[in-house]
Amino acid sequence: MDLDAPLSDAELTELALAADPTVPLDDDAVPMSVHLGQFAASLPLWYMPPAVARGGRSWKVPVVVAIVGAFLLIEALGLCNTYGTLGWA
Repeated sequence: MDLDAPLSDAELTELALAADPTVPLDDDAVPMSVHLGQFAASLPLWYMPPAVARGGRSWKVPVVVAIVGAFLLIEALGLCNTYGTLGWA
């Protein structure tokens, strides 16, 4: 069996069905997350970049709170703001 060649779906299925689930794990078994973490990150950096500190963006929070608060007030007063026109619900 050539270990450098990728396995086909049929070969992987055959190996999975032939495995015995009652056999205990080896003492030197490594969890899959640790094994994959040695070679690369769990997700590629272009898909989910690392988190960064929120510096200099403190103006966004009050703006978002004001907009959400305005919509909640409109709902509380029984008004409807569908399609940008304010009217009674």
